[in-house]
Amino acid sequence: MTNIFPSNLMTPEQVSDYLGVSVETLNVWRCTKRYNLPYVKAGRLVRYRLQDIEAFVTSRMQGESNA
Repeated sequence: MTNIFPSNLMTPEQVSDYLGVSVETLNVWRCTKRYNLPYVKAGRLVRYRLQDIEAFVTSRMQGESNA
């Protein structure tokens, strides 16, 4: 049976370190929907999937060479 639930969920603190932004910035992005950064909400807990964070970073790449 395939496990559809990833074991690589990250806390907002981990994501803020990874992206170099504050936890408060992540909160603002979630509340205002400024960026399409998917997250998991369970009660009051917020978690992010590593693959979603990596896809977000990739989608924000500028000036990438096609060579």
